[in-house]
Order: sequence, then structure tokens, then C-alpha cells
Amino acid sequence: MYPLLFKLLFRRMDPERAHHLAFGWIRLAARVPVLRTLVAAVLAPRHEELRTEALGLRMHGPFGLAAGFDKNAVAIDGMAMLGFDHIEIGTVTGQPQSGNPKKRLFRLVQDRALINRMGFNNEGSAAVAARLAARHPVFRTTVGVNIGKTKVVPEDEAIADYVTSTERLAAHADYLVVNVSSPNTPGLRNLQAVDQLRPLLTAVREAADRTVTARRVPLLVKIAPDLADDDIDAVADLAVELGLDGIIATNTTIARDGLGLTSAPALVQETGGLSGAPLRARSLEVLSRLYARVGDRITLVGVGGVTNADDVWERILAGATLVQGYSAFIYEGPFWCRALHRGLAARLAASPYATLADAIGADHRKASS
Repeated sequence: MYPLLFKLLFRRMDPERAHHLAFGWIRLAARVPVLRTLVAAVLAPRHEELRTEALGLRMHGPFGLAAGFDKNAVAIDGMAMLGFDHIEIGTVTGQPQSGNPKKRLFRLVQDRALINRMGFNNEGSAAVAARLAARHPVFRTTVGVNIGKTKVVPEDEAIADYVTSTERLAAHADYLVVNVSSPNTPGLRNLQAVDQLRPLLTAVREAADRTVTARRVPLLVKIAPDLADDDIDAVADLAVELGLDGIIATNTTIARDGLGLTSAPALVQETGGLSGAPLRARSLEVLSRLYARVGDRITLVGVGGVTNADDVWERILAGATLVQGYSAFIYEGPFWCRALHRGLAARLAASPYATLADAIGADHRKASS
């Protein structure tokens, strides 16, 4: 049903317009009690064996929605209704911004990929914080908040911008993510350099602790797949040094490796971050390198090119405690999470591991034995 709907409606529609249309349907369904209960029963059945503990939080499973889909925290219950075990909203910036000029989102259908140069379009941290504060959850789910730099803020004032967002949003976040890896905000990726990343993460950590005293808000950093291996090691070492709670690997890439199936070669030349299936190999490589460096001292989140249960299982064996997806949702449709959870439960049952926790990083233990 969904492949036909995609071909008839979404494939010929502007991708950003199609996103807003589908997003509207999800939000509408979540507002109707009978409908959302029915949809959740069909699309979000729970598998007890997949229950996951990460970042001091208990989740229905390890698979969540990556940042970028729900930028303004308007459809958390809607996405939980579809079966995502955690929802990461954002990226949210200190000030509201409209993002880059349209057209800024492109589908590479044959490659099962997207290119975006959205530019952190969002309503700003004050508006998103107010929405989160007024929220009355329908479904129990974990909500992560991803924060980034406002485009007009100079690089030397970036820390203050992140701190502003932290002070507004930390109280409403189950976990907080510092995004320094989008390719669509000029200068942002420079903040991944350890000499700039250390004071930024330190300031955000202090702001979160100062703002929220009743609990410790877990803090993660999201890195790019385009970092050199030595820089990945340096970020891993810094995360351990600072007592960071986790690293998300990875954001989109500016590389165009792995493409070539698209029927519109000009799309490949569009600037922006590439996500989807072509990112799978590099994202997995970065994740595996991080785990080899940090082991189980911090939580790793695998994202990038995740399409099916095999991909989720592969990330867990490589060291991920949590896994996220976004781009494949566009192509797979609303039954995606249900299929992933069923497949993952089957892989766990067929494995030598009693729990998902036992499987985390198993490929590294095999390699060293």
C-alpha cells in the first residue's frame, strides 16, 4: 500500500511539501484518541525482550527517530504512535530561523538517499521550550533535544548561544545533544575540533547542571562521518575525559561515495548533507572505531544508512546501545518500526545472546578472542 502511495503522491511532489503533508497526517491521527490507540496497537506492538536501558533511562526498545524530522517538538506522540522507542527533536537553535532558501531537500530514490541543506529551520529554543513545558504526553516515550548554533551568531559567540538553548530546554529533555556536525550551517563543523569542543561541552554541561538540579540530564555530542580517524579518536578521548554520556555517530556527509543509481545525476551535485543507504558503511565504520576506543564507558548511538533490522542488529554488534533512523522512513513508510522490531526480536532469539545488552559490541569481543 505505502509503495503505491509513495509513487502516486509523494514521489512527484516537492519533498519538503510531502514531508509537511505526511507530518500533518501523523499529527492529526495522534490527536484523535480512538485512532491513535488503533494505530499504536497495529504499528507499535511491544517486544519485552527488546526493552533497553541507556543513559539511565528505560525505553521500550533501542530504535529511535533521529533529529531533523520533528524540529519543533510538535509530533512527539505521533511518532511514538508509529513505534519509535525514543524521539530526538530539533535541531533547535538559540534564536528562531527560517533556514536556507528553498529548494533545499532532494530525494535520490534509486539510491534510497536524501540530500538536504535545510539549515536548522526551527522556531527557536524559547518557543520549543514553551511547547515542551505545556505538553501532556499520551504515550510514554523518551524525548531527546538536539541543539545547534544559530546561523547569524558569530563563531566566537557560539558557546553563549548553546548555553542559552541549554538553559531553556534542559529541564524538558530526557537527554540533550550538542550538534556540531551539520554541514549546512557555516563554520559549525569547526566546533568539532577538540580545542573548541572542550569549552563548548563544558559550558553546556555546567548550564544543564545549573538549570536542572533535581536530576542529571545526560549529555551527548553528535559528530560527522567526514572526520578523519585521528579526529574521531580525539573526540572519543575528550568524551571520556569530560564524563560525557554518549556520542551519536553520525550526522549526514558531504561526500558522495556510494551513489550512482539515481536516474537524475544532477541531484548528486546538489550541496548539502547526504543521508540514507549510501552513508551506511562509513557510519558503521565510525561507530566501530568509537567503540574500540571507549568500550562501554559511554553510550554510543548508531545512525546513518539504517534501513532494516539487519542494519540495527549490525550497529548493536558494533557497539551501539541505541540506534536511530530517519531517511529510510521516507521510503519504507509507517510500518517501518513494526518491521524493524519484529526482525530485531527474531535476530536476538536466533543469536547466542540472552539480551540486547549482551550483544552490544560483540563483534569486537569476537575479534579480540
